[in-house]
Amino acid sequence: MPQTENNRTHIAYFISPHGFGHAARAASVMEAVHEIMPSIQFEIFTKVPEWFFEQSLTGLFTCHDVLTDIGLVQITPLSEDLPGTLQCLNEFLPFDNKQITRLAKLVNRTKCELIICDIAPMGIEVAKTAGIPSLLIENFTWDWIYRGYVHPDFPVDHHIHYLKKVFDSADYHIQTEPVCLRCTSDLTTVPVSRKARSSSRQTRQRLGIPDKTKTVLITMGGIPEKYTFFKQLAHHQDTFFIIPGNSQSKQLLGNLVLLPHHSDFYHPDLMNSCDAVIGKIGYSTLAEAYHAGVPFGYVPRPAFCESRRLEMFVRNHMEGCSITDKQFHEGCWIDILPDLLAFPVENGTLLTDRLR
Repeated sequence: MPQTENNRTHIAYFISPHGFGHAARAASVMEAVHEIMPSIQFEIFTKVPEWFFEQSLTGLFTCHDVLTDIGLVQITPLSEDLPGTLQCLNEFLPFDNKQITRLAKLVNRTKCELIICDIAPMGIEVAKTAGIPSLLIENFTWDWIYRGYVHPDFPVDHHIHYLKKVFDSADYHIQTEPVCLRCTSDLTTVPVSRKARSSSRQTRQRLGIPDKTKTVLITMGGIPEKYTFFKQLAHHQDTFFIIPGNSQSKQLLGNLVLLPHHSDFYHPDLMNSCDAVIGKIGYSTLAEAYHAGVPFGYVPRPAFCESRRLEMFVRNHMEGCSITDKQFHEGCWIDILPDLLAFPVENGTLLTDRLR
């Protein structure tokens, strides 16, 4: 029986626009909910572009262009703009009561019965005003992240206290591995990621990569980056390199597959088609590599507190090795590529037993 507007359940989802990791995790949750209850319609509040959800979701949703969170202002995928972050936080917090009221009215008007937050705390405040429950999904919260940056030049103590109070007031709480700060929660899960939709062979055929050729994905987690090591990669003709975000259109240049930032290729399918991944250690990249069973050559972010927890998880539960920022940008990581490719690949395996 077709679902009508009258018997459709609506859920609001407030998503941090800091990178694409929070949106990817939220999309995987929404897809899982849609599999159980196809009648659900999500009202998505975020600055993440709508195309990301169009590519990730098969169920009903509507996007609302709202700045829900500041997170950290990025200069590059591996470095933060702390003065810029402080300025934005001072302008954004505490939340504007008029905006919270306006959003609460919108949430009520769309008949939402729940607000889920990843990890935008604004949604928790909107839920209180709207009189509906809130669910926080996180592996860290911003008050915990900001504590790692506290300095006379980055005075954020008042923001930390304010945000902690908001996060602690969520009605329900789910933590997803790798958890940064464990606390009492309603559920702790394995890493959460979107599922691949195509087989490795299908994706390779579309990319123009031979079936049994070693293939490496290079990704910086949705934040564009310029690379200087293309000439070095070209010398490794026995290996193909998939590089999203460095071209206006799909290009096959020898053993380099260049893709635009927004391409027709679903990122979990790219992960599922490769033998190793090289890039910034971030939540969604780690989670996708974990579920695809792909070795991870990761570039840590020493100043970012989450990075240390993610590194520990890779060392304990995955195959991989650390690559310094300098090694990455100078292309020295190519020397360790044979070791990384020597690790076994367990594509398509859910490696939950590694957490036992």
